[in-house]
Amino acid sequence: MKKNFIYSTLAAMVLFASCTSEEKKTEDTRTKVRVTTIAEQQVSKELTYNANLEANETVKVSPTLQGARVKKLYVEVGDRIVKGQKLVELDPNTLQQTQLQLANLEAEYNRALKLRETESISQQAFDQIETQYNVMKTALATLIENTTMVAPFNGYVTARNMDEGELYTGSPIYTVEQISVVKAKVNIAEQYYTLVKKGMKVQMISDVYPSRQFEGTVSIVSPTIDVKSRTFEVEILFNNSDEALRPGMYGSIYFSLGAENRIVVPSIAVLKVQGSNERYLFVEREGKSVRVGVKIVKRFEDKVAIEPFAGQSLKEGDKLISVGQANCIDGGEVIVVE
Repeated sequence: MKKNFIYSTLAAMVLFASCTSEEKKTEDTRTKVRVTTIAEQQVSKELTYNANLEANETVKVSPTLQGARVKKLYVEVGDRIVKGQKLVELDPNTLQQTQLQLANLEAEYNRALKLRETESISQQAFDQIETQYNVMKTALATLIENTTMVAPFNGYVTARNMDEGELYTGSPIYTVEQISVVKAKVNIAEQYYTLVKKGMKVQMISDVYPSRQFEGTVSIVSPTIDVKSRTFEVEILFNNSDEALRPGMYGSIYFSLGAENRIVVPSIAVLKVQGSNERYLFVEREGKSVRVGVKIVKRFEDKVAIEPFAGQSLKEGDKLISVGQANCIDGGEVIVVE
């Protein structure tokens, strides 16, 4: 009897151990997670575009006197210039000859004027002399303007293409640029055409000054849409009185287009596919982890605003897996713990 009791006890212990082992095995197959309820928040709607900065004005210094010799160059590449400053002087021989011719024509014109008062000269002859005189005055003004070239604005010399003593052949002698104001041009998707207005403010961060924000103003909004790219061009001006920005610099420009409701989740809950920029997260549905691909719309300090990929479901009230998500698989069983 005692022997049968021992066997019965051992059998019961084995059965209990087996049941316990099965229970543990069942529990181990479910991933322990914690969840938070997804909610929408109102966030500012922003567009980000990258662009190269340009000088607000660029002028090629090109006189009209082809064949004249370059007598004197007054500035060099990198020099700061002020409006009206002398830049280049060409050989003045043509100018001097024209001045003498004009002096002779002026004397002839004055004589003809007196003769016309007494009708000692025909109207036709007088008109001919007057026309020659006016044409020569215009020619002299053009020669004065083009024999000595001056700076059209405050700025910098960015290129020089000729040396003193060379014959001017028509190509620009200097390139000068105004940088007290710089501009950027971006092409924006047509869906935002009604939201971008002339005069609206934008922000820019330059790679050279990552901790500084520059404010710009939309100066031009193209009235047409490019049929190939489905975009419209926008020009933005940035006040650059301290000349921190320079043409050719690269920056990121941010357009604020009001506010909209977006799903906002802890950034730690969003995972990244290794080797790509694809993002995803897991939600708990009926005891299972469901993978949802998402796009990050905006970043905050420890949160991100997101939107699901087309065809994938994610809505306010869903249970976001915020702890344990790294161990989840799509369709895997999970157990929610406090």
